[in-house]
Amino acid sequence: MPNTKTLHVPHLGGIAAAYQTPGIDPSKPTLIMINSFTTSSELYKDQFTNKELNDTMNLVAIELLGHGQTRTENENWTYWDTAYMNIQVMDALGIDKAFVLGTSQGGWVTVRMALLAPKRILGIIPLGTSLDFESERTRKLCCWDAPTLLMQSIQDWTIDDYTPDFYPSDEYSNLVIDTGFGKDCPKEVREYWRQEIRKNYQGDSGRRRIRMAAINLRDRDGLHNRLWDVKCPVRWLHGTSDVVYSVANAQHEIKLFKNSPDARLVTIEGGQHFLSFTHPKEVAEHLIEFVKKYNQ
Repeated sequence: MPNTKTLHVPHLGGIAAAYQTPGIDPSKPTLIMINSFTTSSELYKDQFTNKELNDTMNLVAIELLGHGQTRTENENWTYWDTAYMNIQVMDALGIDKAFVLGTSQGGWVTVRMALLAPKRILGIIPLGTSLDFESERTRKLCCWDAPTLLMQSIQDWTIDDYTPDFYPSDEYSNLVIDTGFGKDCPKEVREYWRQEIRKNYQGDSGRRRIRMAAINLRDRDGLHNRLWDVKCPVRWLHGTSDVVYSVANAQHEIKLFKNSPDARLVTIEGGQHFLSFTHPKEVAEHLIEFVKKYNQ
């Protein structure tokens, strides 16, 4: 990823946090973008090439702990640690306030950032997400079953052996691609992300990173009882063809933002789980409207 840069932040004893940005103009509002499970900041390629979007706001895509090129010597971390890291990246880049967009797991990181830095987060835009833990409630609402889907992979990756030749299997990569981009996504998209996932998680350190990323996803804490404390605007975008988290679940959870001045769910017809990739035009339109409305 030639456009990816890293900077050092102090959380967890030191993190080399990876990010992409075309540049930061202090006269424009800033949007932080957070990628989905075992993808990278390359998920937002379409946003980086959208002229109207870039004319309206600064775009900064930060790769979560365990994802892309972000690195730390500490092998155990949670989504709260990524949220702290992202705020420290804002500090390092001189960004005082920002909007935050997050796809899937990025969605619950947006909420964590709003809770940790309420005076600095102007609004959040979750895409195709759920704010619960992996619960029976969500499965009854036709969300996926992460504990079952990830159990074998986590077991395979939890070993003491040194694994210098490790890389994720095509079976694993196809699971991410099928659920995120759709089973009928173009062949070039499938091949690109197979190679991207393989590259980001190769070798023994790659196995340890993907293991912890999967454990974080499967075993995360839910946010329902904390949504009361989110005081910023929320614009939740959700595709009707999302096979991971259902529209029914999103309809329930958006109502839990009781103290947000404007919490609204927008469904996008035919949108897949990785909505900013499958429907970049619609996402950009909503982003521009939302940021212009709430930029302070």
